[in-house]
Amino acid sequence: MKIIHKYVLKEHFGPFVFSISALTSLMLLQVVAHKFGDLVGKGLSWQVIGEFFVLSVPYTLALTLPMGVLVAVLYAFSRLASENEITALRAGGVSNRSLMVPVLIASVFVSAGLLAFNDQVLPRSNHRLATLTFDIFRTKPTFALKPQVINTVKEGQLYLRAGNIDEATQRMTDVAIYDHADPTQRRTIYAATGTLALAPNRRDLAMTLYNGVMLSVQTNKPGELSRVYYKKDQLRVADVANQFQESSADTTSKGEREMSVCEMQQEYDQAALDYAQAEYDALRESTSMVSAEGKTPILPPRPTKVPKSLSLGALYCQLITSVFHIQRAEAAEVSDQVPPQQQQQTRPTPPVATPMPAAPAPAPRAVDFGTSMREREALGRRNTMLIEIHKKFSLAAACIVFVLVGAPIAMRFPRGGVGLVIAVSFVIFGIYDIGLVAGQALAENGLLPPFWAMWGVNILFLLVGLAMVTRMGRESATARGGGRLAERVDATRLWFQRQRERWGTGRGSGPLTGGA
Repeated sequence: MKIIHKYVLKEHFGPFVFSISALTSLMLLQVVAHKFGDLVGKGLSWQVIGEFFVLSVPYTLALTLPMGVLVAVLYAFSRLASENEITALRAGGVSNRSLMVPVLIASVFVSAGLLAFNDQVLPRSNHRLATLTFDIFRTKPTFALKPQVINTVKEGQLYLRAGNIDEATQRMTDVAIYDHADPTQRRTIYAATGTLALAPNRRDLAMTLYNGVMLSVQTNKPGELSRVYYKKDQLRVADVANQFQESSADTTSKGEREMSVCEMQQEYDQAALDYAQAEYDALRESTSMVSAEGKTPILPPRPTKVPKSLSLGALYCQLITSVFHIQRAEAAEVSDQVPPQQQQQTRPTPPVATPMPAAPAPAPRAVDFGTSMREREALGRRNTMLIEIHKKFSLAAACIVFVLVGAPIAMRFPRGGVGLVIAVSFVIFGIYDIGLVAGQALAENGLLPPFWAMWGVNILFLLVGLAMVTRMGRESATARGGGRLAERVDATRLWFQRQRERWGTGRGSGPLTGGA
């Protein structure tokens, strides 16, 4: 039996590697087609461009790995069934379900590896990619000017037009500069000739203008025009040819997709505490009124500790903490009470009590809108973290679910070949992707719990897969590729034919009855 199991796994290994490589390459080609023009236009080095695409691999791999599992299962079992190897194994007493056992065990290991990958490797690469993307976004293209065209020197601030530009000496003639940097005035600078060059820092642009005039108009006095004639004027524009400067990933903040599960769980716990405190403040605002007897309502103490959570992320963090003995860093709680020694040292002299007339009970105050905003913000942050936590686990669990769905389909239609693999893969991938995107949108809007939003598609495919696996023991895969499905199609066709003949006989005529 071990030899059979090794043989089945060997049949899956080649298609698995090929499908992951092909799908990952296709997704990377899409990224290249979308981003390559912007990267090259920035004047970046090939090392920076290569790093950008290398950092894009983990994100695509997290999506293509479950897809590769499904493609490998469909192709391997379809080939085994089409070549009657499964029929021969069934004749030897090996059931179809037992053939799925080694693949299911392997999918569990693949799922665990993908979970570790999504928890440790993917957040770091996403964070580094986000930092690199921001650095590239700040980088401006290499500065270049064209003659007889209004060139943008600094977007929204400075524009330049020159009749002629000598590329060798950078000498300009018939120069016009439109300066909109100062919102209180508009300047137009004309010069007969001029030169331009990059400053020593290689970022600022230094221009020297000769024999010109400077026209200025105040925005609050559009009817007044100021003219200044000059023989030589120097103008410096900062950050025109800004070069690429790499930032450290440790100095930038992380988004939810750039955190590990435990980091997101800490953010979730903090958001839950903020929500509880905001809810307490709203309750205090709504009950802050003095009763007719002069007594104030007694409220429970304000929450100061993070509520304990039994969510999937919390259980996962407790497991890896106990297994790998990782200490979780937590901030120390600050007590609002002053120590007794300090109370004795800093206790002020009590003032003399002065009798005051009883004040009327104040009118009840409305709930602070800032408190309600705090509740919504904390609730949204909590849901966002919970969605991302469940997404990491659901994508990893999809490797197991796709085995339960793909194996019965491949064994039931052995003559499907590559067409079956492509068609079924596209259908399942499409449904899965639409389910995840729609579920995330519903969860972010508060219309669906994060658990069902991320696990709903997995549960749906799991139920379908289990139903097909239970029926697999009562159905045989034949070389015709239909099994009982073809028989049912024939039976349905015959039933419709009998109904047509019966109704034709009832009318007493018709081509099916042979009547006159």
